[in-house]
Amino acid sequence: MSSLPYDEMRTDAGEVRAHYAPFADWIARTPPARIAQKRDEAERAFHRVGITFAVYGEDLGEERLIPFDIVPRIVPADEWSKLERGLKQRVQALNAFLDDIYHAQAICAAGVVPRECVSDNAQYRPEMQGMKVPGGIYAHVAGVDVVRAGVGEYFVLEDNLRVPSGVSYMLENRKMMMRLFPELFATQSIRPVQHYPDLLLENLRGMSPLEEEDPTVAVLTPGAHNSAYFEHAFLAQQMGVELVEGQDLFVQNDTVYMRTTRGPQRVHVIYRRVDDDFLDPLAFRPDSMLGVPGLFAAYRAGRVTLANAIGTGVADDKSIYPYVPDMIRFYLSEEPVLNNVHTYLLRRPDECEYVLANLEHLVVKEVHGAGGYGMLIGPASTAAERDDFRARIRAKPDGYIAQPTLSLSTCPTFAASGLAPRHIDLRPYVLSGKTVTLVPGGLTRVALNEGSLVVNSSQGGGTKDTWVLA
Repeated sequence: MSSLPYDEMRTDAGEVRAHYAPFADWIARTPPARIAQKRDEAERAFHRVGITFAVYGEDLGEERLIPFDIVPRIVPADEWSKLERGLKQRVQALNAFLDDIYHAQAICAAGVVPRECVSDNAQYRPEMQGMKVPGGIYAHVAGVDVVRAGVGEYFVLEDNLRVPSGVSYMLENRKMMMRLFPELFATQSIRPVQHYPDLLLENLRGMSPLEEEDPTVAVLTPGAHNSAYFEHAFLAQQMGVELVEGQDLFVQNDTVYMRTTRGPQRVHVIYRRVDDDFLDPLAFRPDSMLGVPGLFAAYRAGRVTLANAIGTGVADDKSIYPYVPDMIRFYLSEEPVLNNVHTYLLRRPDECEYVLANLEHLVVKEVHGAGGYGMLIGPASTAAERDDFRARIRAKPDGYIAQPTLSLSTCPTFAASGLAPRHIDLRPYVLSGKTVTLVPGGLTRVALNEGSLVVNSSQGGGTKDTWVLA
């Protein structure tokens, strides 16, 4: 078996894979000067549109352009059909799990998921216990991170069910590629993604309380200082709905209204990009300036739908992730179509000891961590970093999980030296409403530094267009 990572474009023998042949042929025929000009054009256009991502940490609040690479990630039809089946199955099971843990907790009673994994989880909201949500749907929008490793098998790396971001880049990347390289789209049958905002709007309207005939949808943003504000504004504009901040809404008689120049307007569905804690100062953090006083009471009274539901974070916690295959068996009586990455739960003493002894070979993650922060990549770590993590794990073993270091698949990417392999992942967006739907593809993220496995935009990663062939 090859020790090299799986190459999306070429076989181990160096031959171009069939689904990449037209693109490889185009690259070979196109003068390097024209490609350089097109790459430059793409960068200028992204600057003009203002597609930025605020980076938190060292350069506090610095706005950066997420680098875009013009070599697409291409997925053949048969591969996508399996991915689509597996993603729909997974999100269905996760929604069933959320509905169960906020009601009967049958999965805990059956001993499939330990009860303390739910009750001790920082994302568990006791306020939601026993509360009905429209259609029993908690995660209306899910972003599932999928990687390819080994000889080309797909694995789910993590589930993002709170406020998954990045879909605006998926849409803008496609728009950019179609504008720069119309000839590539003319010669190949590439499935569209541009209808995502329509699909999202239809999905949200379908989840309106009391089957309202003509529901009003709004996107709730924490404001212009949020790292994903561009996306909030973009989605509201693409769906043709209002972008609101907490101060634009008020609650009267358990009903949510939006302040408009024509007077108050009832709001039925809120696609919220504000974390649970900050949604309502009367129910959660009293110091929140981002939320709407009384919103939770209106939600509990069934007068407004929140997408995603409050408390969905339990299901995307890394300590719950290892149980998702069992959830699929428990709720759907099916075998999982997509596998998890093998995961060590450090709250189990034997698994913790194994991990402590093998840190240099493993990836260790905080169970509540996100954005590529709070993790140790064993093979790339120093002895001092491993000692630091050992102490952290010993102090709070249930705060961590560990996984083998996966050799993520690579895709040719433009680097300073020309085309070079770079590691990638894929985040498809799964919409749950009256049915479960997704657009073909998703956001391909690429680790731009040679050898790096961290694809997160907050850590210097870039993005590519994802082509699913018809």
